[in-house]
Amino acid sequence: MGVQMKPVLLGAAFAAVACTTFIALILSLANHHTLDLPHSTQYGIVFDAGSTHTALFLYQWLGSKENSTGIVSQSLSCDVDGDGISSYVQNPPGAGESLKKCLAVAKAAIPSGQQRATPVYLGATAGMRLLSLENKSQADIILAEVTKTIQSYPFDFRGARILTGMEEGAYGWITINYLFESFIKHTFEGKWVHPKAGRILGALDLGGASTQISFTLRDPVRVPESSFNPKLYGYKYEVYTHSYQCYGKDQALKKLQAWLHKTAGASSVVNHPCYHQGYNLTLTWAELYNSPCVVTPNNFNATAKITFSGTSNSSLCLSLMENIVNLTDCTFSPDCGIDGVYQPPVNGEFFAFSAYFYTFDFLGLAPKAPLNQVLSTIDTHCNKTWNTLVAQNPSIKAKYLRDYCASAHYIMTILLKGLKFNNTWDQISFEKQVADTAVGWTLGYMLNLTNLIPSEHSRAITGVSHNQWAAQTFFIVSALFLSLLIVILFLALKSCKLLYIVM
Repeated sequence: MGVQMKPVLLGAAFAAVACTTFIALILSLANHHTLDLPHSTQYGIVFDAGSTHTALFLYQWLGSKENSTGIVSQSLSCDVDGDGISSYVQNPPGAGESLKKCLAVAKAAIPSGQQRATPVYLGATAGMRLLSLENKSQADIILAEVTKTIQSYPFDFRGARILTGMEEGAYGWITINYLFESFIKHTFEGKWVHPKAGRILGALDLGGASTQISFTLRDPVRVPESSFNPKLYGYKYEVYTHSYQCYGKDQALKKLQAWLHKTAGASSVVNHPCYHQGYNLTLTWAELYNSPCVVTPNNFNATAKITFSGTSNSSLCLSLMENIVNLTDCTFSPDCGIDGVYQPPVNGEFFAFSAYFYTFDFLGLAPKAPLNQVLSTIDTHCNKTWNTLVAQNPSIKAKYLRDYCASAHYIMTILLKGLKFNNTWDQISFEKQVADTAVGWTLGYMLNLTNLIPSEHSRAITGVSHNQWAAQTFFIVSALFLSLLIVILFLALKSCKLLYIVM
């Protein structure tokens, strides 16, 4: 009887082990969960090679995208030492050398494993546009030198080129509206969504050699080539944008100097109503007429000198601005801006940055001030003597301090009379940055380029929950224990059988 029961007991034990193992196998294969791993951070570098200086901006974004556009943020910025690259006509290699400090800063900030995948772009604006008009081969040489320098670093260099005025204006518009979450915003639920009632702001940019205006339209544009149609986060926009070459702050004030010189006759000392009484500036004719924005006189003498003597005459300074801002010749009346250029009526709120901000910030008028207060503040400032102004602002360099009066009156002329903000002044806000990010064209440029940069393929892992893992472990351990028990039992029974035979 005992011998007959042995196979039955062993069979039952093996069946129990098989069932336990089968259950563990089923648990290991069922109810698996797939989780996406976090996307890695990607980086991009943009050089803003402006007319008066160059700056590097390092941006970062996750490898994923929202409707084909990356969610980009500024990681750092670095100001390049020296003037803009267009000033290196006599020393083109110096343009490339000037970038090395900031390239080293960016290299230190990017993980070594991602540096060769980091795209680098250099965009040159109005200063190089002017140089290209004046001497294209010289502009090409400078671009070649900065290219050579950037290529010596372990980045993915994508090119150095001169942006068009429309690109500069449009990318500035993208930057502002991105930072104000007009295109996309992050919800409390952790999702990126397109705001249903997002306000779209216009952009006003005043550089050294050009000024740009960009805004969305109420009505269809009358001149198609003046519109820009970006697609961002799955939505298309129609934007009016125009860049006024030679209407940047520095070139406008140079045009004023040239006009004063030409109307002064043969005198080598010329009164300048926008300069403060007691301030004198002496220039050679070569320095005064070194730009394609001013017309060289017939009797040009490069070594001759002219001295501008300040008179602190605010009202005359303002009236003279209309001599350098063309407010006539309107072919599309009444839809005209400066130089008779087509411009539809301004629409919505506007964000004014660059020299607009720096001038109004110095005068204590940023971010907003009533029009009457702006006009009276400018008058008070312009009527001060040079000695008074220096005593009140001892830390500001003379080359900047002397120009705030002229800059302020120039800004009021182009905004009120040129760009037609006379009835919508309160819609303009003068700002430098938003959410710790500098405002300019570079962020908009990078956002637009992320449409072209491939997104990272999603990465996933497969696994089970903690409770399921514990159950699987229990059954597997149980199966191993039963298997060991069966082996021991089998050996014990075998030993008993041998003993029985011997006896």
